[in-house]
Amino acid sequence: MSDITFDDFMKVDIRVGRVTRAEPYPEARKPAIKMWVDFGDEIGERKTSAQITDHYSPDSLVGRQVMGVINFPPRQIGKFMSEVLILGAYDDTGVVLIAPDKEIPLGARMC
Repeated sequence: MSDITFDDFMKVDIRVGRVTRAEPYPEARKPAIKMWVDFGDEIGERKTSAQITDHYSPDSLVGRQVMGVINFPPRQIGKFMSEVLILGAYDDTGVVLIAPDKEIPLGARMC
C-alpha cells in the first residue's frame, strides 16, 4: 500500500444517491443487479451494475441510499453501460453496500 495526499483523495468524487430502480442482470458473467441511482438535481440519475446478489435482491435496493464514485469514466459491462461505481465492502459471503447511517440530501459529497 502506498500513501496518497489529501489532494489525491479529493479528486475522487463520492456522492450520496438513492436507488430509484433495480433489476436482475442475467446476461452478466457473474450474478449482478442493474441499478439506476438518483444523485440529485445537479448530477441527475446514473446507472450501474453491481455484483451484490449475495445480500440484495432488486426489490430490496429501491429507495436505499448508497455512496457512489461519480467521476470515473463510463465502463461497458457486457451489454450495459455503467456510469457510476457504487461502493461496498466484502464480508464472508459477498459485497455489502456502503451507505450513510441517516438520511442525507442527494448529491451530498463525502468529505
